[in-house]
This record gives sequence, C-alpha cells and structure tokens, in this order.
Amino acid sequence: MSRTPSAARVLRRCTLALSFSATLAASAQVVVVPTKPVVGSSNPATAEPPVTRPTTTPCTVTLFDNEAFNDYSAHPITYTPPVGCGNGPWAKVVLNVDFTVTAGRQYDRTASLYLGNANIFYGTTAEPRTALSPSWHVERDVTDLSAIFKTAQNGQAIVYNIFNSTYNGGIYGTAKLQFYPANLRNLPALVPNVVIPVSGVSSPYELDTTASKLTTSVTAPRNTVKAYLDVIAQSQSNDEFWYLDVPDDVAGKLDSTGGTAFRETEITIDGKPAGVAPVYPWIYTGGIDPYLWEPIVGVQTLTFKPYRVDLTPFAGVLSDGQPHTVGVSVFNASSYFLATANLLLYTDPFRQQTGGGILENTLSAAPTPTVQEQLTTDSSGNTTGTVTVASARTFTVKGYVNTALGRVETTVEQAVNFKSAQTFNVGTNDIQNAVQTSTVSSKTTSQLGFIKEVTDKLISFPLTLNYAYTFNADGTSQQIVTSDQKDDEIEAKSINGFALSGSTISEEVHSMDQFNFNAAGAAVSATPTNASASYKSQDTLGNCFSRQVTSAGRVVTAVTDGTGCPAGR
Repeated sequence: MSRTPSAARVLRRCTLALSFSATLAASAQVVVVPTKPVVGSSNPATAEPPVTRPTTTPCTVTLFDNEAFNDYSAHPITYTPPVGCGNGPWAKVVLNVDFTVTAGRQYDRTASLYLGNANIFYGTTAEPRTALSPSWHVERDVTDLSAIFKTAQNGQAIVYNIFNSTYNGGIYGTAKLQFYPANLRNLPALVPNVVIPVSGVSSPYELDTTASKLTTSVTAPRNTVKAYLDVIAQSQSNDEFWYLDVPDDVAGKLDSTGGTAFRETEITIDGKPAGVAPVYPWIYTGGIDPYLWEPIVGVQTLTFKPYRVDLTPFAGVLSDGQPHTVGVSVFNASSYFLATANLLLYTDPFRQQTGGGILENTLSAAPTPTVQEQLTTDSSGNTTGTVTVASARTFTVKGYVNTALGRVETTVEQAVNFKSAQTFNVGTNDIQNAVQTSTVSSKTTSQLGFIKEVTDKLISFPLTLNYAYTFNADGTSQQIVTSDQKDDEIEAKSINGFALSGSTISEEVHSMDQFNFNAAGAAVSATPTNASASYKSQDTLGNCFSRQVTSAGRVVTAVTDGTGCPAGR
C-alpha cells in the first residue's frame, strides 16, 4: 500500500483516494492484454521487453486461473510438473501473470508468488479509477529456478487486499508457467543445481529496523562450486518513500519522515559480512500522485527485478556439509521493508566433495553514511536549504574451492556508492527536490591455473524527483510533481584479457503531473499526465531490443520499436 512522503501530503493523498465513487465489485474476468502497449489504451504501460522464447512448443502449467484476491489472506497454490516436456533440463521456463482490477477505489497492493517457499514473482498492482478497470500482463524468466519445478510443490499467491464497500476495487489474477523443451537448436539452459529459499514461510519477511534480520539455515551440497543470492528488499509503510526521508533532527521543520534518504541491503553468512545489495527506489502506482503513473508506470513497478549478489567466494565454506546461516537485513529500515531471496548453488558434476575457504574479506559490517545539513529558518518559520547523505564502500572478498579441474579462486571487488541531495523550501509552500545516485561497480575474477576470467559490471539507479505544493493568493493551491527514474547496467566478460562478451541495458521513465485544489483543500482537477518510457538492451552477439512509449491525457499516444538497433530491430 502506498502513502505520501509527509503528514501534510498524507491528507492530500487520502482526499484524492476518497474522491472516487464506490460501488461494490462483484466478480470479474482477467483480461489478457498484449505485451506491447496499445495506442489509445489507458491500461498500465511499460517499455520493458517480453521474455525471448525458444522455438520449441511449450508445455503449460496453470498455477491459478481468474483467482479473486479480495481478502487479506494468502491463497494456496498446488503445482505439478508439466506432462510432455520431460523433467528438465529445459531450454527456458517463463512465468506469465495477468491481473485485472475492477473499476472503483483501491490502493496499489504488493503481489508475490511462492512455490516450495521459493519466490518466483514479486511486484505491485495498479490502481483503478471510477471509469478505469486496469488490466496488464507481466512475465519473468524463471529458468534459473528450474530445480524447484522438477517436483510437485505447494505454495502461496499473496495479494493482501482490503476489499469492502469503501475500497471496492476487486483484484483478479491468472498465472501460468511455460516450459520450453530443449533440442539441438534450443540447448538446455545451464541452471543452478540447487535452489534454497531465504524467506518467511512462503512469504516475504518483515524487517522493521536495522537490527531486524531474515535468516535461513542452509546445508549446501558437498560439491558446491558457485553460489549467488537473488534478493529483493521492498519498502513499505513508513519506509515507502525512504528516498525522500531526512535526518531525524530536521524531520519536523521539513515536514518529512526521519531516518535519512539512505537504505542498503546487507548480506551475511554465519553472521559475517558477505555482500551488499542496493535498494532500488521503486515507486508504486499510488506513489506521491497516482496520476503520475497512468498509463505509464515506473521502472519495474509491476514486476521487480531481483539483485544478484555473487557469493561464490564462500562456495568452499558452504560445501563443508555443515549448516550455515544466510542473513538479509536493511540498513536504516524504519518500519518497514519486506525481504525475500533465493540462494542459487552450482555443483561439480565430476566430484562428490569440493571444499575450500575464504582468503580475504574486507567488507565491513555496516556502512557509515555522512550527513550534511545546510538549512536556514526565517522569522516566518520558512525553512530553506539542502540536506545531503552519502555512503561510499570499497571492499574485496576472495575465496577458493577445490574443483575436479583444480583449485579455483574467485575474487569479488566492489565499489558501492550512494548520494542523495535534497533541496527544500518548506513553510508557506512545500517544495522538495531530490537528486539521488546509487551505483555499484564490480569486478569478479575467477582463476583456474593460468586461465583468468574477469566480469566487469556497472549498475546505476539514478532518481530525480521534484515535488512542489504551492498556494495562490485566492486560497487555491496546486501540487506539481516530476519524476525521472533510470536503471542502467553494463557488463563485459573477458578471458586472459581477450573480450568474450558484453551487454548493456538502459531503462528510463519520465512523468509529470499537476493536481489542483480549491480553497477548501479539495481536489478539483488534474492536468493529464505527460510521460515517456524507454528501454534498450544490446549485446555483442547481435541481440538488440529497443522500445519507446509516450502518453498524454492518460492514454498511450505512441509506441516505437527498434530505434538505435541495427536494421530497426
């Protein structure tokens, strides 16, 4: 569920939410919408690409069909492996989810799916309007989770929804898994041999403070050689707008939530630092101004992308046959974050037992952010100035594992940098502008004898958010919000200095909206949102995808594919 960044804005948000008529929704059919946005449609739109598919004919397993999520409970799922596509290895496994929300009044809701306690989907739902029943399709490549699909599993679909005569938008969903058989043209995917969930009981785990920790006891196979943790940390409640928070000592005068605008996910093994994951500043469809996200939604809003932490330096330790504790926490969590993760393990096919150890670990237990406050309050109580919070961490984790081919040493070197610079003019008016940068630069070196494989990766999550609530001489007022979100990723691999492969991904969503209020503070009109979204991915194998989407008047106005790709792909 969304909230607004400050107490004053909470009131305006609730006024907006309650301004729509209420007619209790009875039932609805899930509408299957195209993966490509449709010009003229007000359905949730994104420039993100569909999952590429093999040429083989898939087998389909339905997890639930037209399920009504109109209560505050988890819905059980029963999964049986597909018939006719073997028991793996498959060329690819794709999860398809379709949602429809009936017209009326409803907040955005968190949606997550679990099988065998492993998370297979995480995202949020779109908000409806009196005359809008949004429907959308999302899909996810879940091939790396193939190990859990080989046997029958019980699980849960979770969309906690307050549904009554007031909040009457009914949420309905359908989810299906597609299994693509492998052949000579579509080779079997190289997937983790073991998937170990790190979560609550078929659900995300609540982290209320920095000290809160999601822990799972893990006994890895004795022949483990590689380890990764796919982690999601989702902000909720008082933490939803963490990127607009300020230090506790100035929260009152800035009409904001305390805690500072910095969060970071910490990974531990047996209580010792093992890795770091940045927290993406997701903005849900009810965030700040719901009309900002109609129809173009924010980056990854409908389906979150897990952040992958390379834990391979610990593979030798994990392979000792003893239980180890994997922990996930969020630095500065302040009621609260929801966390879930999957531990992905690769094993040695030619050796029953590997073994190894840690050679170096310079990662500190917690970050040490710096805060700078440059604020002035005049005689009228107006506060202006800037607040900056920054964090910079550089560390090396190195370990080895004894494989059938020999001793392999893996070194992970990372520089994790964060900075948030906010400008305020709070008092008569309420103006808050935020520029945030979050980057992870990593170099992973795997060495077997004289063979050295290096993977360089740069991930960047920039966010620029401007909020202005101003009053006019006649007592009327307006709220103007602009948002610019990005997700940029660059990766390059080489062996002994010779380039092996490379890829780039760039996604951006830009939105602007103005909401007008009368002298009594009631919402009276909104300037239709103008928004744009773009996505481009390209690799050295010649694969390329690009899409640009624009909207005006809360409908999609153009969809352009292929710009910047060879031959317009």
